[in-house]
Amino acid sequence: MVDFENDIKNCIQAMQQGGVILYPTDTVWGLGCDALNAAAVDKIFDIKHRPKEKSVIVLLAEARDVIQYIPAPHPDIIAIIEGFERPTTVIYDNALGFPANVVNADGSIAIRVTTDPFCKALIKRYRKPIVSTSANISGMPTAPIYKAVDGAITAATDYVVAYRQDDETVRQPSRLVRIADTGEIEVIRA
Repeated sequence: MVDFENDIKNCIQAMQQGGVILYPTDTVWGLGCDALNAAAVDKIFDIKHRPKEKSVIVLLAEARDVIQYIPAPHPDIIAIIEGFERPTTVIYDNALGFPANVVNADGSIAIRVTTDPFCKALIKRYRKPIVSTSANISGMPTAPIYKAVDGAITAATDYVVAYRQDDETVRQPSRLVRIADTGEIEVIRA
């Protein structure tokens, strides 16, 4: 396994100071920051030239962590999330504890529990949720690998993760779902 300890330390330091990181996720290369820091989230919108009405995804390290941020999740939410066989972002109603610029106008929030070893280690060590949004200018193609990240994006971030920069594996994008009160999964984006 590649040693990413230095990257973890530098990401944490950057995020503690309200900075934005460029990092590999379980899907694409992403821009991230402390999901509880509204000013840092605004920086991401500025870097991407993204309208503030568009929401961002929040990454968590463990399925049980969802319970902290959602007032009434499905009783089997942990088992449902742990049963996903591919990266899956779930839209939940009535987000708790996040700044307004992380939450959708309707009060919902998009959360993905990551299975990526780097992201999982980063979130566990940081002890807070982090934002994950594709590392591209809004409206431009998503960067599935580091070499596809626009130089303007790279230059605008506070820390660029070295881990996986040479990896050219294109990963499957996340699906986007809602979980009904019955536990039925409604696929919004396959």
